[in-house]
Amino acid sequence: MSGSGEKTHGVCPVVHGANTSMEKPATRWWPDALNLDILHQNGARTNPMDPDFNYHDAVKALDFDAVKADVKALMTDSQDWWPADWGHYGGLMIRLSWHSAGSYRLADGRGGGGSGNIRFAPLNSWPDNASLDKARRLLWPIKKKYGNALSWADLILLSGTIAYESMGLKTFGFGFGREDIWGPEIDTYWGSEQEWLARSEERYDDLDDPSTLENPLAATHMGLIYVNPEGVNGVPDPMKTAAQIRETFARMAMNDEETAALTCGGHTVGKAHGRGAVDNIGVAPEATKVDQQGLGWSNPGQHGEATNAYTSGIEGAWTKDPIVFDMGYFDMLFGHEWEQVKSPAGACQWEPVNIKEEDKPVDPTDPTIRHNPMMTDADMAMKVDPIYNAYCQKFIADPAYFEDIFARAWFKLTHRDMGPRANYIGPDTPNEELVWQDPIPAGQSGYDVEAVKAKIVASTLSAADMITTAWDSARTYRGSDMRGGANGARIRLAPQKDWVGNEPARLAKVLAVLEPIAAETGASIADVIVLAGNVGIEQAIKAAGFNMDVPFRAGRGDASETMTDAESFSVLEPLADGFRNWQKQEYAVSPEEMMLDRAQLLGLTGWEMTVLVGGLRVLGANFGGSMHGVLTDRMGQLTTDFFVNLTDMGNSWHPRGDGTYEIRDRKSGKTKWTATSADLVFGSNSILRAYAEVYAQDDNHEKFLRDFIATWTKVMNADRFDLSA
Repeated sequence: MSGSGEKTHGVCPVVHGANTSMEKPATRWWPDALNLDILHQNGARTNPMDPDFNYHDAVKALDFDAVKADVKALMTDSQDWWPADWGHYGGLMIRLSWHSAGSYRLADGRGGGGSGNIRFAPLNSWPDNASLDKARRLLWPIKKKYGNALSWADLILLSGTIAYESMGLKTFGFGFGREDIWGPEIDTYWGSEQEWLARSEERYDDLDDPSTLENPLAATHMGLIYVNPEGVNGVPDPMKTAAQIRETFARMAMNDEETAALTCGGHTVGKAHGRGAVDNIGVAPEATKVDQQGLGWSNPGQHGEATNAYTSGIEGAWTKDPIVFDMGYFDMLFGHEWEQVKSPAGACQWEPVNIKEEDKPVDPTDPTIRHNPMMTDADMAMKVDPIYNAYCQKFIADPAYFEDIFARAWFKLTHRDMGPRANYIGPDTPNEELVWQDPIPAGQSGYDVEAVKAKIVASTLSAADMITTAWDSARTYRGSDMRGGANGARIRLAPQKDWVGNEPARLAKVLAVLEPIAAETGASIADVIVLAGNVGIEQAIKAAGFNMDVPFRAGRGDASETMTDAESFSVLEPLADGFRNWQKQEYAVSPEEMMLDRAQLLGLTGWEMTVLVGGLRVLGANFGGSMHGVLTDRMGQLTTDFFVNLTDMGNSWHPRGDGTYEIRDRKSGKTKWTATSADLVFGSNSILRAYAEVYAQDDNHEKFLRDFIATWTKVMNADRFDLSA
């Protein structure tokens, strides 16, 4: 305190601890404790926007033509603090868009550019994203100008699309509508490595078999979006690289033709940067001091010249005219023989054995100087791999076909995680519906809902069968890429109808009853499945002594087999469902961890997960009729018994040695119930227990019912993008 006469220098005035540490207490002191952070991220406490702000409404009022004009003008408005190659930022903006979208992986739908996540760690500091912080700062004046009506996620991906248009490509279209997040996506697993670009062996069972790459990962190294451009573990071998490219791009939802088109079209413009020693390059953005203001990878040797920029360490352009979208990439790759060389920064790359001086690209700063073009190992893979080579020859024979395939692949890359077309906003949304968008025809809402309910009630189906079928239909939804869900009734189609977790025999029995009801009443099968689940819940509420309606919104459609990419949908198969107390097999992670993952993909909070599990247990919704966790003698009634009996200290808990537990009466020692760890975690985890205690209170039965109904309805409507479009 000033004037006290005490010397306080050398004493830190900040109380260090949970408020300042990036390390979570649960992982530091109790590493085995269940960490619920993924259910609390990106909530109201982190979002600075007003509670009533709706981005979809805001972006609809955007002057789209003005935005596109501003982005196009930026391309050739070179800034001294970060000069553009050949006076054109196109290559840089394409790389920004690409690396933002390219982190998407099909297995869990996470990553991708749909949330603006490249602004945050770890992506903003991946080695593969070096100097993309500069691209975002170049876009800042445009973001500042249009404010809330233009998200970073939309602007980042728009910049690459406009860059291609400004270089001569006829693009396939663009859809606005991506909403920004406000912090790192801590739910996304990027790998277990403790260092960037660690050797690939750390994520493969067998490096010679790319299919053994650890799921759900897609990239070959921590810190890359695809494969090592220098070769497998930095050792050039185009055939081995081709095998890794094929697996990696397949895990990002691309087939061989799309992969070839993206590789060739992506490298038709721009250049790689590696003119200088990596030892001179500064730290990544997350490691910078405050005076750097978040700008990483400082390069004291750049001297304001584009020529001296540094990103990957590979150096050179792929084509003679790197700011024109043309067939120059194919002319260069297939018109020369290539040899392995080292870049000025020491990176492995390929350069032509013989090339005329006039066929070389000019220096990005000084047009009087020419340099050799280069190819990465990934480019050479397009030449040596017979499948990729065949597609390249097809492109060479028909440039218009190549341009169309590339434009479509670029559109898919930048829109893959946006879900159905109902989420696309703006005048450039393509009219053509694509199978990877999981199209669903418009449903009907004019039928008599009460008449449908009456037929369901009169049927022979049990409440448990109706509830579990509706749940199984809806639980496939994942907010990571907005795929799956009850809309479309794809549960009746391959591959979903045959998934073990959907109990095919039971499912077929239920559908045999519900499908005729849909046909008789004009309702979609999707609507009838959800409505039947609601009927089952209303019956269970009534059996518990209450009367409450479960909200229902008609209008779902029924997808057909031709609208469904069965192979793509196979990744949505649940391998576990803690809500139904089921696992397909034993896994390295616990049932409760897999339950958290499913809850996060469904967009649930911790208390929403808790109320659903407790309710579904007493409803008898467990897989195969299992009694684990059914902590009630009134199964079928929607009561709070799960929470009451879980928290009752008259009970004790005992492992049975097979991963399950007995809950015994303390006095008699008699086994009253059995349970799994996905049940007991609601009493053992301090946060989940706090939620469980709320619902165990004598005064909260009605609150439990209201919360269960609201959360159930949230899941059933998670994919109803038509309600907010």
